[in-house]
Amino acid sequence: MAKVGKRYLALKEKVEPGKLYSPEEAVQLVKSMATARFDETVEMAVNLGIDPKQSDQQVRGTVSLPHGTGKTMRVLVFAQGEKAKEAEEAGADYVGGEELVQKIQEGWFDFDAAIATPDMMRIVGRLGKLLGPRGLMPNAKTGTVTNDVAQAVREIKAGRVEIRNDRYGNVHVPIGKASFSEEQLLDNFYAVLEALNRMKPAAARGRYIKKIALATTMSPSVKVDPQLALTRMEKRVA
Repeated sequence: MAKVGKRYLALKEKVEPGKLYSPEEAVQLVKSMATARFDETVEMAVNLGIDPKQSDQQVRGTVSLPHGTGKTMRVLVFAQGEKAKEAEEAGADYVGGEELVQKIQEGWFDFDAAIATPDMMRIVGRLGKLLGPRGLMPNAKTGTVTNDVAQAVREIKAGRVEIRNDRYGNVHVPIGKASFSEEQLLDNFYAVLEALNRMKPAAARGRYIKKIALATTMSPSVKVDPQLALTRMEKRVA
């Protein structure tokens, strides 16, 4: 069992056991607990009412965060010819084909997102077992297999993040840094919640957004009232 430090235990005392906080209260509390010596990432975790074993109940897509994630994204693009030039001009960090495939096969993963043009998937497919578990495999559903590579690069650089459930029906999404203002974090929080709501599988039954929690890299989680969050989200988008 991992040893829990005094700092973490002290922060945990700030969180009222069993309480479901409003999104506003949760963001304020999470920011107050970000006392590490670096700018901690704020992550949103959502438990969904889906059966992850069923292919028609998978939740996968992307959302553009109004204020980005606060992280500088390193984008790799598999493209050639004119599309490679477009990717470079849009700000891609790495652009290429076979040479990048070989580099990754040798253990190189110094990038945060990968994009590919459809014609390049014949070689990118060889990387499925390496990129898939890391969430880096280009996929048409998330807009990372596309001929419009320039637009995809710009969107990822601006703060587009992937939403994808794990085998337990949970989704984890970074919504910014602890240095963000409360309003910026709330804007990003509601953007993710709205996107998840739109992605609800038709086959899902019962309550869809079951649990929500916020936490920074080094702090305990704060549980958010899902019904209150949904109500406030609806008012914001009305």
